[in-house]
Amino acid sequence: MEISGIISAIVIGIIIGVLGRLVVPGRQRIGILWTIGVGIVAAFIGSGIAAAFDVADTKGVDWIEWLIQIGLAAVGVAALDRAKVRR
Repeated sequence: MEISGIISAIVIGIIIGVLGRLVVPGRQRIGILWTIGVGIVAAFIGSGIAAAFDVADTKGVDWIEWLIQIGLAAVGVAALDRAKVRR
């Protein structure tokens, strides 16, 4: 992966994190930096999963890859929110 790919993954990760947070119902008690971090991690892992299932490169917009990434971000935001509540 080149530097431009890493930078674009970070930007996409920010978007993924925010969308993942919007998917989770209710109020989350985590900050925006945690949301961005979860989104970046979800973007990288989601890209790997999409590549493993051979749905990463399709004609047009890669909707399946985006859905995988947003789903992972939603799970990550919910898990982090629950972990913060327990403290």
